Amino acid sequence: MLELDLGCGVRAGFTTRAGGGSSAPWESLNLGLNVSDDASRVRGNRARAAAWLGAPVAFATQVHGTAVARLDAPPRDAAGDLVDSVGEADAIVATARGTGIGVLVADCVPVLLADAEAGVVGVAHAGRRGLAHGVVPAVLEAMRTAGARVERVRAAVGPSACGRCYEVPATMRDEVALARPTTWSTTSWGTPALDLPAGVTADLLGAGVADVVRVDACTLEDERFFSHRRAARAGTTTGRFAGLVALSNG
Repeated sequence: MLELDLGCGVRAGFTTRAGGGSSAPWESLNLGLNVSDDASRVRGNRARAAAWLGAPVAFATQVHGTAVARLDAPPRDAAGDLVDSVGEADAIVATARGTGIGVLVADCVPVLLADAEAGVVGVAHAGRRGLAHGVVPAVLEAMRTAGARVERVRAAVGPSACGRCYEVPATMRDEVALARPTTWSTTSWGTPALDLPAGVTADLLGAGVADVVRVDACTLEDERFFSHRRAARAGTTTGRFAGLVALSNG
């Protein structure tokens, strides 16, 4: 687990592949339920992550959009069990202490946000489409609506595919860069690429978030993290790691 400081009374961090109960090829702390891993093992892994965070963790069904779910309590079913998903959304905002929220990734950019003074936390899943369409401004606006002030928000941009490695067709690079110019990049071998973390960072700074920490780890290069692209090149599948944040109870 990579722990981040997002303010007093906030617990936040990014999981790695280590410390879970899943077997290959999802080994070992796979938190994704949509990658054909055994669901009971994934739920066990999520419980491990929640134990570290100190709160039950809510995840959404991510669809590369800009919808934001808001939570005022841990989402549970009629039997009192934590639900697997709060529904289709690519960002979540929470305002209750003891309510953890998470974002699942394996090359896309996980974003963690907190205004500790207001008691508002958020997460966002910034893939190519979501970033271009404005998922970062959307989650910041939802946090403002919940009482946060953008100038107080602290943000962490997590491990993801970097601009040196995230190769795309030239037309795709041009399309995304038209909406988010800082994403325009070239791979280390000279082909068109996208730098999604740079785009996320630019969106945060442009919105007025002054405290932005970027974790300098590329998922395609750093095997501590799951990478969809790295697995696909090897002809296999892989799991999902997470960015997690919660307002602590203490």
